[in-house]
Order: sequence, then structure tokens, then C-alpha cells
Amino acid sequence: MKAKATRILGALGMTLALAATPFTATANSLSGAYLAANQANRENDYDAAARYYTQALARDPNSPFLLQNTLLTYVAKGDVKRSTAIARKIANGPLGSQLADLVLLSDAIKEEDYSKAAEILQKGEQRFSPLLFELLSGWVELGQGQITATVKRFDSMTSPKAMQLFGQYHKALALAVVGDFETADKILQGGEDGNLRINRGSLIAHAEILTQLDRSDEALELLNKTLRGTTDPSLLYLRDKIAKDGVVDYDFITNAREGAAEVFFTLSSVLNGEENDRYSLIYARLAEYLRPGYSEAVLLTAEILKDQKQYDLATKTYASLSPDDPMFVNAELGRADALEAAEKFDASIEVLQNLARGHGDIPRVHMSLGDVFRGLERYEEASKAYTRAIELIPEPTKNHWFLFYARGITNERIGNWEQAEADFKKALELSPDQPLVLNYYGYSLVEKHQRLEEAQKMIEKAVAARPTDGYITDSLGWIFYTLGKYDQAVGPMERAVELVPLDPVISDHLGDVYWKVGRKREAKFQWRRALSFKPEEKDAVRIRRKLEVGLDQVLKEEAAKDGN
Repeated sequence: MKAKATRILGALGMTLALAATPFTATANSLSGAYLAANQANRENDYDAAARYYTQALARDPNSPFLLQNTLLTYVAKGDVKRSTAIARKIANGPLGSQLADLVLLSDAIKEEDYSKAAEILQKGEQRFSPLLFELLSGWVELGQGQITATVKRFDSMTSPKAMQLFGQYHKALALAVVGDFETADKILQGGEDGNLRINRGSLIAHAEILTQLDRSDEALELLNKTLRGTTDPSLLYLRDKIAKDGVVDYDFITNAREGAAEVFFTLSSVLNGEENDRYSLIYARLAEYLRPGYSEAVLLTAEILKDQKQYDLATKTYASLSPDDPMFVNAELGRADALEAAEKFDASIEVLQNLARGHGDIPRVHMSLGDVFRGLERYEEASKAYTRAIELIPEPTKNHWFLFYARGITNERIGNWEQAEADFKKALELSPDQPLVLNYYGYSLVEKHQRLEEAQKMIEKAVAARPTDGYITDSLGWIFYTLGKYDQAVGPMERAVELVPLDPVISDHLGDVYWKVGRKREAKFQWRRALSFKPEEKDAVRIRRKLEVGLDQVLKEEAAKDGN
């Protein structure tokens, strides 16, 4: 469905095209602000872009380009309320824009001025995609007390299939708002294809509706079937609440404003991952604006910002969820991840350690802490964190293979090979033939010159499973080299360099293989190439020595040093 998402949902084409257009300065006093704003905009630095566009707009207040871009950056950074004045000016101008209409429409809905919202929709209908127009119109009609018109509109959405699914989902939500839980349940039950599931929200809504119909057992069955051992905080919270109280309030969507927020959130979710993720960000921001504290929208917004490398904005967004929100742990894990990506490692560790103190019974918290420590090569601390996570899982399942694999790496790095090997074996027990484990385990055996034939079989399996992984292919070439099968090593090593052309270790390995098969000029070329990729200093020293005296002499020197 995502492949067709932009076509089905429509786009903020005019606004985003303008946002990517370099401006030509109209006066020397504007040039600095123009250039700075455009550069920040290209880098998705919405805070800086908004600041510079505002400065430029103060000097040229009627520029359509500046108005459009200033509006975009304010919405993208989450300051929708402040953007309404700019949107109003655009809407009253000669061009107008879909984004300006959306901002003004959202503001009218937020103020529960549904007559004004209907007027904006009708005036800007040609600028909206049919899906967006119909869904928002349905909720605006509900805000005006016209439930019959709302149902009729959602029912009119019949083609294509995606339109029908969205229409029926929002019809069920609208009926639940007015208390018609029986009809809402029938819609969400779906037809021959099973339950109508647009997103996890449709599951939450359905479970709450079932309890209103005194069918709590069915609600619990529905949630348990979906969870299947996973730890989705919102679903677990709802399941436990239903198990305790039997009936829970229907509070998923309770009014037209929240319904409109769900429209924006739904479309943002569908568009997330598309080539131009600004569409998704804008819709998520509007969902947040209409429904402050809506945790799903907050997390989606933060995820998009993190993907755009806007780590400060992402961190700020994650931090907006309150500690009593069921999704608070997810938000803190996301915040720690954003801080790590921004290379604020101490801050990331602090977030996770605080989380471990308050939510220490959640394995994922300790696993995330272990991942940060492992990335920093603080293997002792990483191993302890992974161990704590494992202790919290009484019966590991297939999904937990990575946890044992990660701890195996840390144990191998600190010299605890016996425990590392046990971890690798456990990971393979949980997920047989897992290529990452086979490769690391096999390569470790090669480095230790242990059970080399067994190691070769492991790595061959890994390559068969992931033939385009250059690092695994390198492992296969290197084990042939270690076994003295130099002619067999050439093919995999050359393939590895093709797959990962800028890796110093792989190029160095290919040089060694070439040397052993008599291709010494090519060997030296690969060693020089490896040096150009800035390897670790100890590796660089060894490569320079090979260039000076050749591989055979280096191996003799190393053997003499080791006493062999």
C-alpha cells in the first residue's frame, strides 16, 4: 500500500516544491537570511530555517516564496499555533496553498468552530486529495451534529479499496463517538478478509468497544492474540485494565476534534517511510496540534525527526510525554536512541540508567543500555546490562536470539570465550542458521585457529543466506586464506571488496590473498588502498611494514615474536 501512498493520499506538492527551491536574493540585505534559511531548510534544520526565514520575511513580508517556506518550517518544528497568522496571509493572497488551508482548518477544528472548518474545506477542495477531503469533511460534519451526513460521506468512499478501508474505519470511530457500539463492532469485525485493521489504533478502539458491549472475554482474546508474547505498552496496559475491571471507558476517539487528529495520524503513518518524509511530518504535527499529548502521534513525529537527523527536535518531542503515559518507556528509549545518534553518549546512558531505576523489570531497557555500551566498546558494562536483560526473560523465544548474540560479542571481546561460545550456541538454538551469528561465531573460531572446518561450514551457510553482505563474504574469503586455500580465497575476497569498497580491513585482506597467489603488484595496490581508508593505527603500522618488506617477512617476524 505504501508504494501507492503518495498517489492515493495526494501531496503538499506546491508547498514542498517551493520549500526545496533556492531563492535569488532581491537585495543585499536579504541575501544572508535567504542563503542561511535555504541551507538550513535543505538540511531539515527546521529551528534554524524558521529563524532565518522569519528574518528574511521581516524585510520582504509579501514574498510568496518566503511565506510558504516560513509556514512549512514552523509547522515542521511543531509551532502550528504561531504559523496560523502566516497561513492566513497566504490564504488571503493570490496563490494560496494546501498547507495554509490545512493549518487554518486545523485551527478552526481545534477551536471547535466547525462552520468555519466546513467553509475552509469547501473553498480549498481542489487542493486536497479526495481521501483527505472526505475524511476531514466527515468529522467536520460530525462536529456540526450531522451524524447522518457523516455516515453517508464515509459510506460514499468506495473506490479504490484503500479509500473504502479508511472510510469504514473512520465510520466505525464516528459511530462509537455517538454511542452506537454495536454497529461500530460489526464494521471492525470486517468481512471475509477478517477484522478491519488499519493500524493498532483500530485494535485498541475495537477492544474498548467490545467491553462496552459486555464482551470483555472477546476483547481479551483479541488483545492476547495480537500480543503473542510481545510487550506493546499500550496494549498490555489495556489488556490488564480489562482483565481487572471488565469494562473500560471508550476513550480512543471521543469527539470530532480527536477524529480529525486521527485522520492526520493515519495518513502520516501510511506515508512514513516514503521518499519525501516531510508529508508524513506535517500530518503528524497537525495530529499533535489537534490532540496534545496523543502519544502515538508524538512517537511518530519524533521517529520522523530522528530519521531526518534532527536529533535535538526529536529528543525534545520524545521528552514531551509524561511519566504516567503507557508509552513513556518507549518515548524514553527513543530519546536515548536520538541522543546516541547525536553522539551525546553520556546523556543517552543517563536516560537509560534512570529508566532502569524506575522500570527495571523491562528487558528492553537493559538491552538498549547494553547496545550503547557495546557501541562505545565498554564491553564489561555491556555484558552486565545484557545479562540483566536475559535474567528478566524466564523462557527466551526465537525473538531473543539477538540478545544472546550481542552478549556473546561482548564476552568474546573481554576474553570470556567459554561464555561467548555458549551465548552463540544459544542464539543459534533460538534462531537456527541465523547468518549474523554464524558469521561472528565462525570468524571467531578462525581467529582462534579452532575447528576451522566447522567454522568454514558456518560461514558458507551465512554467505548462502546473505550473499550481498560484504562483511560475511569477507569472512568466507579469510577462512579460505587461513586454511591455506589461497586460490579459493580470491573469488570471495574480490566479491567482498566489490560489496564494501571503502573498508580498510577487507581491502587489506584482499591484498594478503593476492600476495599468496603471486599477484604481488596487485597486493601492494590493495594495501595502499587500505591505508587511504584510514585503518586503525595498529593495522596501519602492519600494512606499511608489508609494503616495505612483503607479507612473508611480516609473518616470519610475527611468528618469531610469538615464539613459534
